[in-house]
Amino acid sequence: MSTIKLKEKIAYGLGDAASSMFWKIFGMYALFFYTDVLGITSAAAGTMFLIARIWDSFFDLGVGIMADRTRTKWGRYRPYLLWFAIPFSVMGAITFFVPDFGATGKLVYAYATYSLMMIIYSLINVPYASLLGVLSSDSQERNILSSYRMSFAFIGSFITFMLLQPLVDGFADAFGSENGSGTSLTVHTGISTAPIGWTLAVASIGALCTVLFFLCFRWTKERTIADIPENSAEKGTIRQDLKELFNNAPWWVLVATGLAALLFNAVRDGVAIYYFRDYVKLSYKMPVTGWDSTTIYFLIGQAANLIGVMLAPRISLKYGKKRTYMAAMALAGILSVIFFFIPDHFGWILLLQTLISICAGYVLPLLWSMFADIVDYNELRTNRRTAGLIFSSSSMSQKLGWAVGSALTGWLLFLFGYDKGLAEQTMHTVLGERMMISLLPAVCCVMAFISMLFYPLSEKKVKEIAAQLKERHAAHAPEAS
Repeated sequence: MSTIKLKEKIAYGLGDAASSMFWKIFGMYALFFYTDVLGITSAAAGTMFLIARIWDSFFDLGVGIMADRTRTKWGRYRPYLLWFAIPFSVMGAITFFVPDFGATGKLVYAYATYSLMMIIYSLINVPYASLLGVLSSDSQERNILSSYRMSFAFIGSFITFMLLQPLVDGFADAFGSENGSGTSLTVHTGISTAPIGWTLAVASIGALCTVLFFLCFRWTKERTIADIPENSAEKGTIRQDLKELFNNAPWWVLVATGLAALLFNAVRDGVAIYYFRDYVKLSYKMPVTGWDSTTIYFLIGQAANLIGVMLAPRISLKYGKKRTYMAAMALAGILSVIFFFIPDHFGWILLLQTLISICAGYVLPLLWSMFADIVDYNELRTNRRTAGLIFSSSSMSQKLGWAVGSALTGWLLFLFGYDKGLAEQTMHTVLGERMMISLLPAVCCVMAFISMLFYPLSEKKVKEIAAQLKERHAAHAPEAS
């Protein structure tokens, strides 16, 4: 297998830059949009997140199974980038549209559009994730590809945070601050609550996502499937594939670990806007850009995430993926506890955000790379390669983590007495927001650390699996021809 060229590594990264742009909008701004722009309660929004994402998480498995069985001149997984790039962007704008409905109608609209958005996200993101398993058969090269993917994911997130607030505020100023019914919406925080601003801002970012998906499709190439003999490829039934997946012990460990890690991110990110408005109370906006304290906090976090992603391959090469992951989660947990006790000083907050985000940046490329290793492990056990199914399960754990995390954020805000109509929240509510951005994420770090203790695939074991697969493929090469 030849070394993958820089252009293709970048192209692969562009796919997750596009996915991450929307993922961050939904992860960090959706709850605020639903409570303070669309106008439903935080509890109702939390329940919607849970219901829509849980069933969609299992839909991911179906997409993975379907992708494994797709046959086109472009390959198995790349075509989905072409087919769903435009629907991805269009549905995003529709999701962040505020219709002229009553309270019940708006809630129904939120359920319908959010659910459809998650379906389309699955149809493009699961095959994209599966590409990692067919771009290269070398574990270390996959680790590098995974780091490119995560690097561009954080770059995409960074671009979203740079653009979203200025776009929302700019479109709101240009086209008015009234909703469809003509009722003016109050601005509770640095970012505008005018519906038209949100719709047009998300549509603009969506157009950029479409371009990036097209480039990822154009400049990548599926390889390793062609090296697998037909009589050892994916000829099993769906029931057999699922049975073998559920008997895969390392897979269960990574799913549990991924759930905890995404729960950590979901709660921290989802409550940040409320935390800054109600506890930090900074009204400062940067000149020219118009970024407020929350946006600066997000931008610092993404930059620090990127540092962690860039360091992950070197550190994991020296100490192993498992040890690196566990060390990063342990440190993130300790720093999250410290976060609770720091004063409401912006400098201290940004310092802790930087350190925690570096740790968080370590873990994501390691997780995706380990899922690629499990594809090989599963093929060695079953003599069939089901990359789509296994990577869809990683997407499933990601969505389940965000589902539970987003639901918890909405429910806890409701339980702590959050009221969007209040100019100033109660001390009880503010204390709850402080715990949600620090202590609860620390608990998630402990859960991820404990789960990873049981991961059985060492670096040595992964290399042995790759060598055995190489011998098996070589032995069947004459049959394949």
